[in-house]
Amino acid sequence: MSTPFLGLRTCIYRVTDLGRATEWYSQFLGIRPYFEQPFYVGFEVGGYELGLQPEENANSSRGENIETYWGVEDIDAVFAQLLAAGATAHEEPTEVGGGIRVATAKIPGAIHRGIIYNPHFRGGL
Repeated sequence: MSTPFLGLRTCIYRVTDLGRATEWYSQFLGIRPYFEQPFYVGFEVGGYELGLQPEENANSSRGENIETYWGVEDIDAVFAQLLAAGATAHEEPTEVGGGIRVATAKIPGAIHRGIIYNPHFRGGL
């Protein structure tokens, strides 16, 4: 089966406090953004882009069911790092079949973020 999709390239997170989120991700990722403006902050992470945009209406409905999963090699270690950095647990690392494990955490100033260990996916290599 063929697909026109080439894989995840950009993930945009809408945040209520752009400055706070920028600093949090800078510290957690260990890198500064390559693009930083009041309307958008972009990080290059392993060949993909993490974009932060300020939330237009802080009181708007937030899609807690929308989650983006970032690939990791050691899901337990990364989940622990997220919690140590101030995130709160939403779903502990869980096996979902075929050796694939997922977890979600709530990042300060944002909605839930997911991480995934998928031994079958080799995108970005």
